[in-house]
Amino acid sequence: MKSSRSTRRIVLRQLRPGRRGALALTAGVLAATVLPLLAPQLTQRFVDGAVAGDPTQSLILLALGYLGLAVSGQFARMFTAWLASRLAWDGTNRLRERLAEHALELDMSYHGRRTPGEMIERVDGDVVALSEFVVAFLLDVIASFLLLLGVLIIVLTVDVRIGAALIAYCALVGFGMIRAQRLAVPAATRVRERFAALFGNLEERLAGAEDIRANGAGDHAVRRFHQVSAGVYRADLRANQISGGLFAGTTVAFAIGTALVLALAAWTQQTNTLTVGTVVLLFQYTQMVRTPFERIIDQLQQYQKALAAIARIGDLLGERRTLHDPAQPQALPATGALGLELDRVSFAYSADDDRVLDDVTIRLAPGETLGLVGRTGSGKTTIARMALRLYDPTHGTVRLGGVDLRDTARADLRRRVAIVTQEVQLFAASVRDNLTLFRPELADDDRLRQVLTDVGLADWFAGLPDGLETELGPHGGGVSAGEAQLIAFARAFLRDPGLVVLDEAASRLDPATEELIDHTMDRLLAGRTGVLIAHRLSSLSRVDMIAVVDGGRIVEYGPRAQLAADPQSHFGHLLDAAGVAR
Repeated sequence: MKSSRSTRRIVLRQLRPGRRGALALTAGVLAATVLPLLAPQLTQRFVDGAVAGDPTQSLILLALGYLGLAVSGQFARMFTAWLASRLAWDGTNRLRERLAEHALELDMSYHGRRTPGEMIERVDGDVVALSEFVVAFLLDVIASFLLLLGVLIIVLTVDVRIGAALIAYCALVGFGMIRAQRLAVPAATRVRERFAALFGNLEERLAGAEDIRANGAGDHAVRRFHQVSAGVYRADLRANQISGGLFAGTTVAFAIGTALVLALAAWTQQTNTLTVGTVVLLFQYTQMVRTPFERIIDQLQQYQKALAAIARIGDLLGERRTLHDPAQPQALPATGALGLELDRVSFAYSADDDRVLDDVTIRLAPGETLGLVGRTGSGKTTIARMALRLYDPTHGTVRLGGVDLRDTARADLRRRVAIVTQEVQLFAASVRDNLTLFRPELADDDRLRQVLTDVGLADWFAGLPDGLETELGPHGGGVSAGEAQLIAFARAFLRDPGLVVLDEAASRLDPATEELIDHTMDRLLAGRTGVLIAHRLSSLSRVDMIAVVDGGRIVEYGPRAQLAADPQSHFGHLLDAAGVAR
């Protein structure tokens, strides 16, 4: 309960508008409520004046006044809707920023258990549901409630008997509509579930379109699509039948209510208690009751969605990272190569009892390079990630430049350690932003051009239409795999790190591009400590040390030349199997 209240406070703090915005919104809601309530008063005076034979000029003024109130009321509602949407999006954007920042701070183990789509839904989808409810709450709940309350009060002041009858009738219809709404919600939910299944099936088939066509499975894919579509049709038909029935029932119920009010008004008018204009006024107010009722009840479903969204937001904000910055961080050496030491390191994911690493000890002097070899899943990448402090060891210590990584600030660590992997992430942004990863402090034009030249991209850069401002397509559209890999190396050069981790950085390139990458790799590793992971053992000819990893353990460790010369070494056997000269 305490956590739920805390989450609501966080959400409300982010959604709360400023003082000016709140005052303007209050004024807009009141105007959108009061102006429609005033219009029937002019109608009453117009009708009674016409019956009494008032001058035409007076009636024209009343008609113009009614028109002015009607138009002003619509403008007030439009202004309120615009302002509510703007304030809601401002608030929910602040909440998005808070959630995105929090999610990015969480450990890799948390993200490893969740797909990108799920994280997008957690950070954005829940906030969208909340923002839609906030706008609807202001317009369809508060404004509608005030309008309904105003109508009932005015009718009571006109005639207590008719007002009491209208209140009782509204209570009865409201109860019936709430009960009926419970039938519509499950039907609508089933429609969303069927659509989700349809889109999932369609996405899966489209992703495998090449295999489906090559193996003649097209007929099956179409039949399956028809089956899933039929489920959508049946669910949607059922939902439309229910919603149509509810709409028809609501229309009939309010028609009956209007008829009853008119009958009471006619009866009282015959006894000279009410004027004809007052009867028309009551009719107009009765007509105004239906819309607020429907809007308020429709928002009950949105209210449930908003509560669920707040609960999920609370769950995300309740996640805590385990890799904390120390209260008084110890600085890494500002320049030069950094020594790396893994001292009896063991590691296991929190959700898994099996150790990924077991008693790993590695020592690299500043400027030395290490090659990690072993089968896929042996633990090579996890060892490299330890040097980046993407995980903390379950046991043992990781030191960089003689400093325990748990005693360093993350910003200092990211500045002094660089990683290049085979999966280069490029963005739909300028070349400048793709090089600096959106860090303005690295955006000196001369420095960026020099780095591109250093990694062998001078000709590529010369062909760009707008230089550093050239926009790349989504996922680096228009950039070859080799060019993308060189851009990743350029990013590392910009940081001038003391430790470089290369994880299969040239595994998927053609021989000519790989030769260029190898040249760039040599320049990057010069004067720096390096950790290289590679399946192509020929690319490890440059390293000083070799560690053979198997089942999360170091089964062999030593100088490359010594291990290659030993006919009984694991590394030597791997070289022989790969056909690489010792």
